[in-house]
Amino acid sequence: MRPLRFKRYLLTGLLTFLPLWVTWLVFSFVLGLLASLGTPLVNAVLNAVGLVAPHLAQALNVRWILNILALLLTVVSLYLLGLLASRVIGQRMLSAFDTLLERIPLVQTIYGGTKKLMNVLQTRPDQVQRVVLVDFPREGMKVVGFVTRVMREEGSNREMAAVYIPTTPNPTGGYLEVVPVDQLTPTDWTMDQAMAFIISGGAVAPDTLPGLSDAQKKARSTVPPSVS
Repeated sequence: MRPLRFKRYLLTGLLTFLPLWVTWLVFSFVLGLLASLGTPLVNAVLNAVGLVAPHLAQALNVRWILNILALLLTVVSLYLLGLLASRVIGQRMLSAFDTLLERIPLVQTIYGGTKKLMNVLQTRPDQVQRVVLVDFPREGMKVVGFVTRVMREEGSNREMAAVYIPTTPNPTGGYLEVVPVDQLTPTDWTMDQAMAFIISGGAVAPDTLPGLSDAQKKARSTVPPSVS
């Protein structure tokens, strides 16, 4: 009984620890990224303080203090940037900045593509739902995808959707598929619900899962006639 009890307690402890560990990994990655953005400016401010108050600069020159200051500086800067972008003068300044970046070929490709993707994910498409289910990697298996654009296929004139399929638990990597719109399973999920579902590995999910529409069921149940 003791070995069985030991294994049970060990498994229970592991299952209790895993959510905390994944949460820590995500937060440490995000916080580390934000802190790294503000580190150069904090170092410049610290060097300037060192010219006036060397003892204060030496007291502040501790790794964890610098990381906290860099994190706070980045958060404040992002807040001010968002505040500026919501004002007319800020929008004009950002528009001029975008125009400047468009003149740099390689930078324009990366910056312009990323900005368009962020704008697309923030707005709901007119023709289809943003969050959909896609048969991947084969029929009968479904993944959550985000529709980024709807196009027309030459010849057949079918509506085709560009669908971004993120991976779990890191949604920044994934696949891009072009899928006929009539093969998508629409959902009423919000972006927040879909991201929570992906990051948690399916643990955080709505109670119901959308099924195939009547048209999809009819299309899949139709057997092509045999050729004699």
